This record gives sequence, C-alpha cells and structure tokens, in this order.
Amino acid sequence: MKRDRSAFLVSWLQSKGRKPLVVRGARQTGKTWLVRNLAQSEKKELVELNFEKRLDYESLFSSNDPQEILMVIGASFGKKIDPTKTLLFLDEIQVVPKLLGKLRWFAEEMPELPIIAAGSLLDFALGEHEFSMPVGRISYMYLEPLSFEEFLEAIGKSELREFLRSCEWNKKIPEVIHQELIKRVKEYLVIGGMPAVVSAWADDKDLSLVNQTQFDLISTYRDDFGKYRGRLEVDRLEEVMTSIPHQLGQKFVYKTVNSEVSSPSLKQALSLLTKARVCHQVVRVAGNGLPLAAEENEKFFKVLFLDCGLCGASLGLTLHQINSVQDIIMINHGAVAEQLAGQLLRSLFPPYLSPSLYYWMREEKGSSAEIDYLIQHENQVIPVEVKAGTTGKLKSLHLFMESKKKSLAVRIYSGGLTRDPINISKIQYDLLSLPFYLIGQLPRLLTL
Repeated sequence: MKRDRSAFLVSWLQSKGRKPLVVRGARQTGKTWLVRNLAQSEKKELVELNFEKRLDYESLFSSNDPQEILMVIGASFGKKIDPTKTLLFLDEIQVVPKLLGKLRWFAEEMPELPIIAAGSLLDFALGEHEFSMPVGRISYMYLEPLSFEEFLEAIGKSELREFLRSCEWNKKIPEVIHQELIKRVKEYLVIGGMPAVVSAWADDKDLSLVNQTQFDLISTYRDDFGKYRGRLEVDRLEEVMTSIPHQLGQKFVYKTVNSEVSSPSLKQALSLLTKARVCHQVVRVAGNGLPLAAEENEKFFKVLFLDCGLCGASLGLTLHQINSVQDIIMINHGAVAEQLAGQLLRSLFPPYLSPSLYYWMREEKGSSAEIDYLIQHENQVIPVEVKAGTTGKLKSLHLFMESKKKSLAVRIYSGGLTRDPINISKIQYDLLSLPFYLIGQLPRLLTL
C-alpha cells in the first residue's frame, strides 16, 4: 500500500546530514510497514529489534560505543553488520526509552548507519523521560492514517488522484467525475484511513470484514490501556474514548462523559489518550495573528478521533446508511463531516511537524459565532468553515471576516470548486469553496 511518507523517508535516507529518525504515530498507522518497505526499496539490509516482543534486546545496548553495540547486535543475529549497507530499526522503543538517549552516540560517531526508532506509545516516554534526550541530534516524522488521496490509490483509483492534482479554480469539474469523487468520499468516511481496514476493503469489498477489522483495532487501543503504567482506572479511559465520537464538533465537556466522576480524572484520561494519539484536541484561539498557538485558550477545546472510520464504527455508521451526501448532515448534525475535514487537514502538515488544529469562537449574547478550523498558510490566518451538504449559511464566517479584517476564507462542502467575491455591507473577502475530496490540494489551490 503506497504511502506519501515513503518519499520523505527516501529523502531522509539519502541526505548527507542525516540524523537518527524517530517515527511517531498511533498504533496500527503503518510505522513498521513503512520502515520495512524503505529497506526493501532502497536495497538496505534490515536489522529489526522489537523491544515489545523481546525486552532482552535492551542488553545489546549496554555500551555507549556504537562500534561495540553493532558488533554485539551482529553476534546476536549471527552475521557481521556493515553500517553502510544496513538499516537499523528499533521498534516499540517506548518500552526501553533510555535507549533514545543513546542515539546521540550513533549520530556523532557512526553517521553512516541509518537508524529509525518507532513506538506506538512513544509520547509517554518523551513526555516523562528521565534520561538525556539527544536534542539536535535526532529528527522526527509524524504518521497519520491514510489521507483521502492515499485511499484512492489503495483502492485502485489512482487516475482520480491524478485528476485532483490538475484541478484549478477556472476549470469546472465535470459532474460525472464530481459524483464519482463524492461517492469515494462517502466510502472513505466509513472505511477511514487505517491501513488494515483499507486493505480489507480494497481486497474484498466486504463490509462485514471491514467492520470486524475496525472493532479489532478499537479493541487493540483498549488493550493498550493496561500499558499506561497503571496511572488511571481503565473505566475512565473507556468512558472518555466512548464519549469522543458523541461529542464531535462541540466543546468537549467532562460532565457529558460521566457526571458522577470528578473532572480531574477524566481530564487525565483524555490527556493519556491524546498522548497515545488515539484522539486529538482542537484548541480554541483568538485568531488575531501568527502563531495561532500564542493566543490559545486551553479551557475550551473540541476533540477529534484518530480516524473517521473508527469513529463511524463506534457510532454504528455503515456505508449502507449513507445513500446521499445529505445523509452526512443527519449524522451528529454534521459533526462527522467536521471530523472528516479535520482528519484530512491534519494530513497536510509536513512530515516533520506534529499536526495541530485550532478553532475560533465568540460567545456574545445574541451574536455568538464559531469557525470550525483556523489554519496557517504562509503568513496568513485562514478560517475554514465545514458544511456537510452543498448549501449552508455563513453567518459565523461573515462575523469573523468582519472582526479580523481578513481577505481570504475557505469553505469545505459537498458542492463544486468555486472562488467567489463576498461583498456584504462592510464585509469584503474572497471565499474559496472546495469539495471534501480536494482538501488534500488546499495548499496548492491557495497559491493559485
């Protein structure tokens, strides 16, 4: 299954100033597959150490001398390791986080050996490490579920992806192609971007197998609760994870999770799920300028699930229930559409940056307003409004554009690709309207 991050990995491997790379992402997003595929495509001998399966591998790193470590690893595997022809992969490294500190010795004394470390619960180790992290001597890559465009390639619709790359504001999208792409968006909404689920759909088109795979993945995340070092009762984690799909598109409220449990314990549960990348917080900001995070209000936030397919499975959503685009409006009052847009917006971030989304809200009597997402494009703050259908009022967007004096806004919806001047009283700006299937092309379209 082709992944866009493969190109980044090849570029990293071939770069002269290469540092050890740490891959971060939720469990089952495809980290291990990407590394194995890199070794195969670039003709490197892969030496893979999985510390979750073999904790005793830690003993191979008792020295701080890379030459000695490599010799010991070679002896363990029964072969001599040539650092110029090998890719060393340290999988599930969060089990032995202190080994991350030893990467500095490889960066300094054996730069010819490419090293990749990965771990599904790595953020726990990085957040509470009691070791010296090799600051400036390692690089990061962040991995999300498959984007919609990756999904198209996986299901054998690469020609549709090529078409998306050619779309421009002055070119009308033929109705037959628009309807085909909307159909695929509905598929993606239900299937999602988890590699195992997409593979099940691409191979067999069996919805029951898809649903089973999705619930298997959800169970995998629940199984991980026991690895959170006993910090919290499993019940609290269960309650928060179950509540997230039901609170999509609105301020996350702890009392809605369980009114009989204290907020601090639920807050801790949400924090742990966020560190495991099972969910992502969308924090409220003022939206006056860049960086957006400089004016965030951490007391107000919304929460996205890791993947729209897993989210839909939790809500009992199936492909048979979405007969038209308008049906999306009926699901959590369009909140699933906000989940879909947020997930695809996260996939636009460069591989080396941890994706982060924000929203704007004004709470005034008789004049409240909310913008689903605020994103940064070059030196601009761009408001993004998500509409599940082809129509919808833009009152909140007008209020934001008037108060912030912005000149460019984006609407994501199920209609066609248009660029329209908005001129209402004192409000003047350009509205870029694009269908869900073109979110992956948003950075390019913003420059046209």
